Amino acid sequence: MSLRRRLLRLYTALDARYGPQDWWPARSRFEVAVGAVLTQHTAWAGVARAIGNLRAARRLAPRRLCRLSLPRLGRLIRPAGTWRLKARRLRALAVFFLERAGGRLERLREAPLEALRAELLAVRGIGPETADAILLYALDRPVFVADGYTRRVLSRHRMVPADIRYEALRRYLETHLPGDPALFNELHALLVAVAKSHCRARPRCEGCPLRFDLRGLRPRG
Repeated sequence: MSLRRRLLRLYTALDARYGPQDWWPARSRFEVAVGAVLTQHTAWAGVARAIGNLRAARRLAPRRLCRLSLPRLGRLIRPAGTWRLKARRLRALAVFFLERAGGRLERLREAPLEALRAELLAVRGIGPETADAILLYALDRPVFVADGYTRRVLSRHRMVPADIRYEALRRYLETHLPGDPALFNELHALLVAVAKSHCRARPRCEGCPLRFDLRGLRPRG
């Protein structure tokens, strides 16, 4: 069976179990980008509270956010943790969007993808996973967010090594899947769902919708 067909079978099984995930929950492209920064090393509940604070203060736009002092911005996003660091990162990202697109993120949807990704990675505090989340979820670009949940599920299904690096996993997925942002969006979200419910650090294989894919695979070790 080809890798593409196998990956799509996993997607079909996950979709049948969990249904549409409707990622990313946000009211604007910039809000998605803000969430991608705030969710670094923290749970979504705190991110949601921080975004709620920014929305209540009417600061969920690049220019309005940049008008905040860093201490004031930090107080608003405190629920997301490491607020001093994230305030600086959000300011840098907002400045990037202002300078690159006049604050209008939709202007970046047709920009050359590799060059745009490199520009995002040059922004202070924006690593590969955050950049790819912005590209996929805020800008609808065909970039797979190859996070730790994805690596855990696919490595346990013997599709990739357990120690595969982020960029190698991203290229693997983008090579073996149709280049469809909607598919990337939904499959990533579904892999996160199954990783949290079944493919945990200590796996709970009973009842997992992907258990069928493990049949015939030899145990490691």
